Amino acid sequence: MNPIRHSIAHEIRAMFASDDARRNDFKRGIGLFPEHAVARRVHGDVATMMIGGISALLLQMLHPGALGGVWDHSNFRADMLGRLRRTARFIAMTTYGQTEDAEAAIMRVRTVHDRVNGTLPDGTPYSANDPHLLNWVHVTELISFLAAWRRYREPNMTRSDQDRYFAENAVVAERLGARDVPADKAMAERFLRDVRSELLVDARVREISAALLAHRAQKPALQPVVDLLMRSGQDVLPDWAQRLHGVRWMPGERSAVRIGSRGLTRTIGWAMTE
Repeated sequence: MNPIRHSIAHEIRAMFASDDARRNDFKRGIGLFPEHAVARRVHGDVATMMIGGISALLLQMLHPGALGGVWDHSNFRADMLGRLRRTARFIAMTTYGQTEDAEAAIMRVRTVHDRVNGTLPDGTPYSANDPHLLNWVHVTELISFLAAWRRYREPNMTRSDQDRYFAENAVVAERLGARDVPADKAMAERFLRDVRSELLVDARVREISAALLAHRAQKPALQPVVDLLMRSGQDVLPDWAQRLHGVRWMPGERSAVRIGSRGLTRTIGWAMTE
């Protein structure tokens, strides 16, 4: 393997795969997704999944119920990258794992969700098992992953493939306990419009988003890569979500981020192919 390619691939895996994940690999095969599923195509690109994952976290925290679970039940200040790692691991196992491994991953998440409940500052109870919140987390992830994929990998992706992507992934959300899961892109976008009245930006949202965006790479040389990924994650957010988060762009910055991210995604893709 080319030494440069090997070095890049090693650093990416170190950033987004825990030691436990590397030791306890799963069996790859045909499980919940058929061989030629659109999800297998989209979820296989490391760089766009990282960008989409950052975008998804920024979207998810806008819902008080989803935010409550992060605030009350996680060490987000010290382990924000861990959240991305666990999400990436779950998606890999459910997308590419054999049925028994995919179902085991889903069961582990359901077990964790059983313990994630509490009360919001306004007195409203929340639970990670709430089908509505499960739908919110599911839809925001898919919208974000698809946006990053289309921006940097497949801008001419057909609408039928985009719809298939949502239809295929519904099986995972349903097994986690979601109901009335959007089965195509139009339904997903309608769901987001309907939920917008429930969203809130407060001091807790600002603190968690700041913790995410200020993440420091373990190696200083990688910090520009992390910073670019963070800005690219903000860039693929829907415009209304950028306004809620107060995202600001200097003149020409957005174009620079897209050019830089295009080069970065190609480089990471090249490194990870072997």
